[in-house]
Amino acid sequence: MLDLIVRNGTLVDGSGAAPRSADVAARDGRICEIAPAGSLEAESREVIDAEGLLVTPGFVDVHTHYDGQATWDPILGPSSWHGVTSVVMGNCGVGFAPAKPDRHQWLIELMEGVEDIPGSALADGMTWNWESFPEYLDELDGMGRAIEVAAQVPHGSVRAYVMGDRGARNEAATAADIDAMSRIVREGVEAGAVAFSSNRLPLHTSIHGVPVPGTFASEDELLAMIQSLAAIDRGVVEVVPAGAMGEDPDAPLREVELYRRLSLETGRTITFTLAQIQTQPDLWREVLERSEAANAEGAKLVPQVSGRPAGLLLSWETFNPFMDRPSYREIARLPLSERIVKLRDPSTRAKILSESQADGTGMAMMRNSYDTTFPLDGGPAFEPEPMDSVAGRAEREARPADEVVYDLMCDLAEDVSNPGFLHVFFSGYKHGNLDDIGSMMRHPATVVGLADGGAHCSMICDASMPTFVLVHWVRDRKRGDRIPIEQAVKLLSDDPAQLYGFSDRGRLEVGLRADLNVIDLDGLQLQTPEIIRDLPTGAPRVVQRAVGFRATAVAGQVTFRNGEHTGATPGRLIR
Repeated sequence: MLDLIVRNGTLVDGSGAAPRSADVAARDGRICEIAPAGSLEAESREVIDAEGLLVTPGFVDVHTHYDGQATWDPILGPSSWHGVTSVVMGNCGVGFAPAKPDRHQWLIELMEGVEDIPGSALADGMTWNWESFPEYLDELDGMGRAIEVAAQVPHGSVRAYVMGDRGARNEAATAADIDAMSRIVREGVEAGAVAFSSNRLPLHTSIHGVPVPGTFASEDELLAMIQSLAAIDRGVVEVVPAGAMGEDPDAPLREVELYRRLSLETGRTITFTLAQIQTQPDLWREVLERSEAANAEGAKLVPQVSGRPAGLLLSWETFNPFMDRPSYREIARLPLSERIVKLRDPSTRAKILSESQADGTGMAMMRNSYDTTFPLDGGPAFEPEPMDSVAGRAEREARPADEVVYDLMCDLAEDVSNPGFLHVFFSGYKHGNLDDIGSMMRHPATVVGLADGGAHCSMICDASMPTFVLVHWVRDRKRGDRIPIEQAVKLLSDDPAQLYGFSDRGRLEVGLRADLNVIDLDGLQLQTPEIIRDLPTGAPRVVQRAVGFRATAVAGQVTFRNGEHTGATPGRLIR
């Protein structure tokens, strides 16, 4: 008796090979047979007719922040709604282990500031049944989920654990500090962590404006952490570079040189975030060239890039350019229905628009991006026309862009039960196209990631990235080259799996895990983002759903049918 047969599907196996018609069978969590379409006649507990549908490996998302959510939520949406069957969390040097009891709230406030996850939800949802990193892994391992999770040892937590307030304040580590931190990192990886993560971006701060511990760590400190992995020949290194948001124009190239030295000395793979920066739109090309040159010397550098433009969603219920204006702050806490009445009042509108605002980094980036800001009044934006941007509308209507944004947000909030958004593209969208993102995705040195599942709850939902890739890059793109389905599936499955050494998944082959998707590519749709309040304490988050995933299976058990969770929780911790 088989556990699952998927019959008559178009198999895209994740290897990059051309699609073919095939049946796929699973037993005991593994693929046990792949045969010509319609030829498998064995009895099975579950049979899926996939005629006219794609059958792909489950997608692997290596850049998420479910560190807290994974301790209470067995579903781990939104990622699991988009065909993702394995995630890596603990990115960007932040997480919740190791954790001394008097540091719990501090770690929550750090995560809330860096990754925009409601602190109230984290405080209410987590059990804190751990102190050490191995104990945290045991907690994760004790709970079934709809998908599999893997954890990284975060520099910020380790530094705060060992050095206390000195570490939190980013003071220099002593030799004894470094030795103690290295032991914790090694202990975590020996217990099953898949990597060590660090953060060197000064703009990533706690809710109190304090940078992540380790942001200014010396090269000696970083080297010692990475050498602890080299000593046991296990684990990847994940880093958010300085300069990743354009705050220091020369930093990205200095970072590549640093990673080159560290990788050559330790032999470890270092993966780091890479995006197109508006102020230096072609810098990514030089970063990739430097990475290639380093790899030619024997280093192992893997820039991690996104499959969709980076940005945020503007609305009266999320981030908006009027948040710092005194007259808006007076009404900001009103329910949306009451707020809209006030915002529509001509005198209130005039006051808010006349007031100046602080020049914080986020606000400045937003105001400088009106030429890449688009209302989602017709559904999700993929590669919109420049003339449809806020700046384009403002020019046509001969009025200030702030007025256009204000009025559009009011119009989009008419249905207060489901207010709409404007999408700001901070990077990747240039001259009306996403060509640079496509080039970064296809580059042989990169891996596609940066979907940030579980994070940025009040401003974006890039966890839908796999659906974006299939809908836009594979099926619908009209303004440039598309990505063949076999290449796109490999980018979403096998490539990220191999980066982290997950040799048992990422492809549909006999003997590998039976993690798979059945997808109606013709009917696949990315829905408009929405705000829901399903986190602990009723805290809100922005999510984005999809239509067209007919089924998702993990270890041969169907976990989702037509976007609905079946109740099956075969996913465990990847050690």
